[in-house]
Amino acid sequence: MAHYAFLDSNNIVTEVIVGKNEGEDGVNWEVWYGDFRGQVCKRTSYNTVGNVHNNGGTPYRGNYAGIGYTYRADIDAFVPPQPFPSWTLDANVVWQAPVAMPTDGKMYSWNEETQTWVEVNG
Repeated sequence: MAHYAFLDSNNIVTEVIVGKNEGEDGVNWEVWYGDFRGQVCKRTSYNTVGNVHNNGGTPYRGNYAGIGYTYRADIDAFVPPQPFPSWTLDANVVWQAPVAMPTDGKMYSWNEETQTWVEVNG
């Protein structure tokens, strides 16, 4: 079982489906699904997040595609929506705040206006 993402004209993921394994029946399913739908189709790995494969395998296309993610051909990766304008994309295709979140076990939310982490009182 493989997963495939369909892209709109801006390379934004509009849908993710479960399909046949790549190469199954001697078919390039990425191309076949794309041709069938008349939409660009890219295979995505359910087990890849932050450019790490959950089961120790080879990571594939940075992140598992989600609706609203962007496929970036320049890095051959699915990029989640940018959470805040000040955040930057790192080498593992993960958005990073300009200041690291505290690691004291408390809950925090990002304040874009002050560029700081604010403790959330539960």
